[in-house]
Amino acid sequence: MTDTRPPVSAIIRTVNEERMIADVVRAALLAAREVVVVDSGSTDQTVALARAAGARVIEHEWMGWGRQKRIAEDACLYDWMLDLDADEVVTQEFADELEALFADGAPPKKIYRTMLALVPPIGKPWKNFGNQTRHKVYDRRIVRAPDHDGWDQFRLPKDIEIGHMRARLLHFAFTDAGHLMEKLNRNSSIPAPLKSKPYLAMRIVFGLPFYFAKRYFSDQYFRGGVYGVALALMYGVGRWLRDVKMWEEVNKA
Repeated sequence: MTDTRPPVSAIIRTVNEERMIADVVRAALLAAREVVVVDSGSTDQTVALARAAGARVIEHEWMGWGRQKRIAEDACLYDWMLDLDADEVVTQEFADELEALFADGAPPKKIYRTMLALVPPIGKPWKNFGNQTRHKVYDRRIVRAPDHDGWDQFRLPKDIEIGHMRARLLHFAFTDAGHLMEKLNRNSSIPAPLKSKPYLAMRIVFGLPFYFAKRYFSDQYFRGGVYGVALALMYGVGRWLRDVKMWEEVNKA
């Protein structure tokens, strides 16, 4: 039987992601001909579940956020990537749109902007507001994940026209408020270039209301009702916490 799926490799990095990895792999196989999972020492059922769902699993020590993704890119059979986290689910609409891009051969663009629709534990998916912008469909011959331990998003080339996918990926980012705060606390510790003390002091004193306002107004979390207020506050605190931890680091130096 002819495989009608486009020549795309889905890549996923994991460590203890048994919560959703089987669903993520199965959904990814709607859109991609293969799923490559790079696991860095999971102690739960992540590896077994990913393989059972149809992924090819590579076990490799943790090399950093961008470098781990590069390991996945290098292991793929195809040059076109679908970059997924272990809590991001491909919908049938997304798979159909991706297939249409390859209907006449290689897509007209080399990088495609993709949107993540948050699926909160309460209520319906936020498909029309609060979306995260990423570039998860790309040709690895044009761009690669950065060779970096704390950053995994490539910089967009200035001379490349970016395409746009309309269908959303569903982002099951957290199970409840406690889980979200755990993730935000962990992410706030990811290494980043240190800022100056005066700059950080200003952000710590004045930044929190602005971090909240960006989520609540610019990202339209107000459309999420009471839960939207709560999430905007939590995300704001998570961003502010990064400044506080960086302040601690620069004062240790």
